[in-house]
Amino acid sequence: MIAVQSPLSVPDPRSVPSNAPEHCPGTNSELAGKSDACAGCANQDVCASGVTKGPDPALPFIKQRMASVKRKILVLSGKGGVGKSTFTAQLGWAFAADDETQTGIMDVDICGPSIPTILGIAQEQVHSSSSGWSPVYVQDNLGVMSVGFMLPSSKDAVMWRGPKKNGLISQFLKDVDWGDLDYLIIDTPPGTSDEHLSVVQYLKESQIDGAVLITTPQEVALQDVRREIDFCRKVGIRILGLVENMSGFVCPKCKTESQIFQPTTGGAKRLAEETGVELLGAVPLDPRIGKSADYGVSFLEEYPDSPASVAYLNIIERIKAILAN
Repeated sequence: MIAVQSPLSVPDPRSVPSNAPEHCPGTNSELAGKSDACAGCANQDVCASGVTKGPDPALPFIKQRMASVKRKILVLSGKGGVGKSTFTAQLGWAFAADDETQTGIMDVDICGPSIPTILGIAQEQVHSSSSGWSPVYVQDNLGVMSVGFMLPSSKDAVMWRGPKKNGLISQFLKDVDWGDLDYLIIDTPPGTSDEHLSVVQYLKESQIDGAVLITTPQEVALQDVRREIDFCRKVGIRILGLVENMSGFVCPKCKTESQIFQPTTGGAKRLAEETGVELLGAVPLDPRIGKSADYGVSFLEEYPDSPASVAYLNIIERIKAILAN
């Protein structure tokens, strides 16, 4: 694997000095000037002194850029492989089905950017203009920004430490010309790490309207969602609700229902009751969802009669209703 350098620069001068060593912890880190990577660095003394710490200068620019975005939604999952990015794509397509609704999707899953593939725009590139970076458009009212557009190829690994990830997320928020948006959906990586904390920090003054948590029925996924719920409550993010993906499978021929992922501890329904989080709905397993994602087409449009499509649309209507209150 090789370390990928983005064709677009990712400057973050307050976090990583231009002449910093490769593994610089960043000037805002508690380890600034103190870690092993700092030994011999020309900036070691000033970083250790704390002089460089202070409010991030990007925050006013982010606030200004986000002023034209009405609703900002995080899509979270404690565990990978539960269908978070697929749900994000369906949510974006459903919002954009109304020609009057302007929608944006920001993919901050920096090490595993799958949104471009799911939306059928993996071969596109980001362009810059006098007003900033231009999103890649799936259709006139659905724009996307992802690090996936900046990689030389889909095989290249992104091996970035926290400061560089934070710098890119900052640029996505302050330098992308989203225009006037009704919804900005932010697809995050699994867990509760750098990317999540950065988004919360950068949008603190712009306000995050809520988070949708994605899980599957089995306990190994629910354990991680419990941590995600705890994260949201600790940082003050409103939880819009919980979605259970891959919730049973109905054979299209014999109509027999099977539980592919057994809800041994009661699934998302039980978790919602225990934590006081609303269960927005359960989406049954349909192999055509994966096929649609591979081909970059909207599952909702291709298979509108699928029980999964009905479940998706009911969940999305509930999200709209919650956000309207």
